[in-house]
Amino acid sequence: MRKSVQDKREREKRLVSQMIALYCQKKHGSEGGLCPECAELSHYAAERSEHCPFMETKTFCSNCKVHCYKPEMREKIRQVMRFAGPRMIFHHPIVAVRHVLESKKEKKEMEKRDDS
Repeated sequence: MRKSVQDKREREKRLVSQMIALYCQKKHGSEGGLCPECAELSHYAAERSEHCPFMETKTFCSNCKVHCYKPEMREKIRQVMRFAGPRMIFHHPIVAVRHVLESKKEKKEMEKRDDS
């Protein structure tokens, strides 16, 4: 069963939000909320996901070949992904495994469409 575009948007926003929260907690010592810098990044990432014109065909922002983030925000989100990505398996194991499996499945579907 194929998920709707809005479902994908919500999943991506939730995942990125969890990764930013983990990053902020470990790197900035934030407890119970985000520091102002991470709150700005979280809001920015959610806005980018909400208005992404490629959401129907892409997997997740981390796999997208179109970079719609401003360069300075792209670097910040990369730092978050590099730090939080591997740690997600310990903090949110179900979310992490689901993300990996869905990403692989969507990549295969994209490759099939491209070959057609």
